[in-house]
Amino acid sequence: MSVIVTDAGFSPAPPLASVPLAEIATHQGVLDLAHTDDPISAKPYLHDLQLIRISFPAFSDGRAFTIARRLRMFGYTGELRATGPVIADQYAMARRVGFDSVEIPDELAARQPAEQWQFRADWQAHHYQARLRA
Repeated sequence: MSVIVTDAGFSPAPPLASVPLAEIATHQGVLDLAHTDDPISAKPYLHDLQLIRISFPAFSDGRAFTIARRLRMFGYTGELRATGPVIADQYAMARRVGFDSVEIPDELAARQPAEQWQFRADWQAHHYQARLRA
């Protein structure tokens, strides 16, 4: 099982029928991207997708951040969700690059409760550029 993290807190992750990039032509609105996928392949389908989940294999691998940013630059306006062992300290960065939510395993949610994530929910106020401009 897993937990969805948003600015509002935790909620249970619903079951989804999703497809990997290799099967995008058969999608039903939900696409799963690996951290190694090239998002340009998904560009022709972006207008039909409601949710794109991008996997993080480890909290130390940030390639999914780049994929999320590129999808937003391509004009994707649906929900972007990071999945995997993302940690609470990365939540502000995830939101800044375009993720709407993070899906984490139950074990991680038990170690990093909602309060730790909500502490970073004001992600627009806690970045170094804002402090430099002040």
